[in-house]
Amino acid sequence: MLNLNQMGNEAYLAIDVGATKTLLAVFDTSGEMLCEDKLKTDPDYSKLKAELAQKTGELAKRYSFSHCAIAMPGTVDLEKGLVLAFGNETWRDVPVKNDLQAMLPHAKILFHNDAKLAALSEAVLLHKKYKKVLYLTISTGIGGGVITDDVIDKDFENFEPGQMVFEYEGKSQQWEDIASGRALKARYGKPASEIEDTAVWQEYVKSLAPGFENLLATIQPDVVVIGGGVGAHFEKFLTYLLVELKKINNPLVPVPPLLQAERPEEADIYGCDEYSRQNLN
Repeated sequence: MLNLNQMGNEAYLAIDVGATKTLLAVFDTSGEMLCEDKLKTDPDYSKLKAELAQKTGELAKRYSFSHCAIAMPGTVDLEKGLVLAFGNETWRDVPVKNDLQAMLPHAKILFHNDAKLAALSEAVLLHKKYKKVLYLTISTGIGGGVITDDVIDKDFENFEPGQMVFEYEGKSQQWEDIASGRALKARYGKPASEIEDTAVWQEYVKSLAPGFENLLATIQPDVVVIGGGVGAHFEKFLTYLLVELKKINNPLVPVPPLLQAERPEEADIYGCDEYSRQNLN
């Protein structure tokens, strides 16, 4: 519910566009969430844009937004403000930044890939304990981000771990096609939330391990944080994943701590808020 007592106070708007739903949240300047709302993500971008215009217009009557950050799945062009490709949808070269600017002409508009913003949120929660944080979100697909010194690492701004290709079951396949939440459900007939059979999790981590091995060798993070819909059930497979990773047995590729995301399914929206506060100028 909207808090009318906040009317006129400076606030930040966060928008997380997902495959099936779009979340909107308002944060005050200290990072406290004041309200949230959601709508269905219409596969027709023009319809989603119209619904967002209505929602943001309603919120702008109650809050004074200095910043708005939006998290988008898929490939983004930060300089041009475009979403080049949106996950499994047919959207191409969508001018998200300009469209939002038209809705909120007095706000600074920021946008980024959703996994990068989720990574930022989770890295900041570690309170500078680790310099380089690798974040992986295992949901419908597999996304990720690298955060160095609490900032999105520019060397990994187009990082798409789910698209890595491996030989699996005799053919070349993308990592997310064998290890994502979608792949897990297709293989075992249940989503992660309903799987309690330890044998299933022991088998599942064998599809996770190749991607982890590759990422640990190339990025050499100080910690790996795992989020997303599958990551929310981290405790079911952590022990088995560690067994697989220990088989690497390479002193040049150490296995860092593996942690569950503190907000495995809300990291994107909090990442939007953090990104706004990091870009106040």
